[in-house]
Amino acid sequence: MTENVMIQLAVIILFLPLLGFTATLFLGKKIKFMYIFETFILICAFVLSVVLVYTQLTYFSGKSTIGEFHWIDLANAPLMGRITVDLGVLIDNISVLMIFVVSLISMLVHIFSIAYMKGDKRYNRYFAYLGIFTFSMNGIVFTHNLLMMYIFWDLVGISSYLLIGFWYEKKSASDAGKKAFIANRVGDIGMFLGILLLFITYHTFTFDKIFSQISQGVIPFNSGFWLTVTGILIFCGAIGKSAQFPLHVWLPDAMEGPTPVSALIHAATMVAAGVYLIVRVFPMLSGGALEFIAIIGAISALIPATIALTQNDIKKVLAYSTISQLGYMVMGLGVGAYSFAFFHLITHAFFKALLFLGSGSVIMAMHHEQDIRKMGGLRKKMPVTYYTFLLATLAISGIPLTSGFLSKDGILAGTFAFGSLTGQWFFAAVGFFVAMLTAFYMFRLVILTFHGEPRDKEKYEHAKESPFVMAMPLVVLAALSIFIWYTPNPVNPEQGALLSSWVKTPVINTPQFSRYEFMKNDEAKPTQNNVPGGEVKEKESEVVYSGVYTEAMHQAHIPAMLLSLFVAGLGILTAFLFYQWKKLDPDKLADSIKPLYKLSYNKWYFDEIYDATFIAATLGLSKVLYWIDTYIIDGIVNGSASLTKLLARISDGFDHYVVDGIVNFMGYLSSFIGLIFRRFQTGKVQTYIVLVVFSLVIILFLFKSF
Repeated sequence: MTENVMIQLAVIILFLPLLGFTATLFLGKKIKFMYIFETFILICAFVLSVVLVYTQLTYFSGKSTIGEFHWIDLANAPLMGRITVDLGVLIDNISVLMIFVVSLISMLVHIFSIAYMKGDKRYNRYFAYLGIFTFSMNGIVFTHNLLMMYIFWDLVGISSYLLIGFWYEKKSASDAGKKAFIANRVGDIGMFLGILLLFITYHTFTFDKIFSQISQGVIPFNSGFWLTVTGILIFCGAIGKSAQFPLHVWLPDAMEGPTPVSALIHAATMVAAGVYLIVRVFPMLSGGALEFIAIIGAISALIPATIALTQNDIKKVLAYSTISQLGYMVMGLGVGAYSFAFFHLITHAFFKALLFLGSGSVIMAMHHEQDIRKMGGLRKKMPVTYYTFLLATLAISGIPLTSGFLSKDGILAGTFAFGSLTGQWFFAAVGFFVAMLTAFYMFRLVILTFHGEPRDKEKYEHAKESPFVMAMPLVVLAALSIFIWYTPNPVNPEQGALLSSWVKTPVINTPQFSRYEFMKNDEAKPTQNNVPGGEVKEKESEVVYSGVYTEAMHQAHIPAMLLSLFVAGLGILTAFLFYQWKKLDPDKLADSIKPLYKLSYNKWYFDEIYDATFIAATLGLSKVLYWIDTYIIDGIVNGSASLTKLLARISDGFDHYVVDGIVNFMGYLSSFIGLIFRRFQTGKVQTYIVLVVFSLVIILFLFKSF
């Protein structure tokens, strides 16, 4: 297969879901079975993505293929000279792996939804929305430039809004859609400003061209500070899309959408878009930007994990788990564990989609009950759902022989290596602590849902295993949560082909900055690099540090693995002590630490804090602006109108009584004079002779008087 054929294949994969969306949306009311066409389209896209990923990794591994065309060409742009804006697709190892994940999860969600959404009055429209969402995600994955990514970024935002608020008759669902849309727009503002800074500096949106200029020492305003600011602004887009602190509040509310939507949007694709963005722009991120990213990731991993401990809605637990795992990935990227962060993005997509679809299977069996306190004993009724859900739980807990163990172990080893090189152990501490919390709350969820005796016997009696179209996606995703697909060695992911040859950390050793300048270490000797203008600065060599960091990760692998197993085992054991064996009473523990329990149960009061600050301030500002508009702006406008009306009345009176009075008076006078003279115009000669004689007599009389 040639490169041109691969580009054509990528374009077909990109636009197939758009075709499905268009056909299903416009023909869905006329043709009942359009959802089958939409699902078939996604199956075709998945098959083509398999061909693409196989071809890339077999014949073009490590090579990038770009297909582009000029979209805008400005010859003489003010202050910038000639500007060209290109659109195109980028095919490399990262994009083909990501498109495989997106197309697979989307296909399985389509199949699962056939049974789950059966009977919904907007059945075909639901599938159309899934299609436009998949098209938007495909665009983010394949794009080779920031402008095109931003276009599809907003398309993902609007399509997720449509899916989250799909049941808009429910106020909670419509509110959740608006909340997600607005929270994402906040992050997108920062991303847009970052893109503008890059375009002003480099006169291009294309990734490779930007990275090439950075490697030559061209950075915004010739300042490392502004490069860091630009990186952080771009990262703001990921904060919104990947629900990172402090914009994480939209994701739990988004569970109001249909459960398959949660699997598609909130597990594998939309929220992963933010992490994918960081992966794509990683070569331009300075040390300061990476440190900021690592801190945000650590906070985003920790806070939601503490909230998930006390939640009782099965989907809310998984939602906070998603935020926490995304925080893991972001933190991994921030500390330099690039390959493992992307690896965790892939493995998490499979087992978290499985968890959400499994929760959907449970919810459907329990007649749309989502409170785990009203479940129990379902493993006897739903064996397929139970065992697949359990496997996914083992994976997210980081238990050996699962994919999650491999990827999570790599991130933890990365934080461990980072701590050993820099003395900053905060990220490692957060990573291992969150690993323990994850194992605890996930097994709490499994035990309360599937183990023990049923707590709502009426619903339990009617519960049954899901049909084939719902069970089959669970089995497929469960299979992909096993280690063998990623590496033949279940305890050493570094030997896996995915990490050793498919995904490598991009390195740019620039004369202006080292990406790891905040990672100080005696072994990473600083080098002197020339800066434009003749100035010489001391900076650490990224290449040197990269080698040191890789060696540190090798050394950290065994201790990190053992410690991660210990904390995961401790979390699982604690969950069994509380909820399976009932040796400890969770209610008594909650009472003994009531302030902490309430803090977790009420989600750290983020919604209340935002309501009291940002939302209240926005509403207050709106009221002030309304008052100004009503009483000042409208007052001036209305006052001007009243004054104009008064002047108009005066003018009207003057015109009516003065001008028209004079005109009418002259008319009346002329008419009166005409009336008088008309009496003399009889047309008779005799009358005129008499008048002439009479006039002569008067004239003679008058002259005689003088």
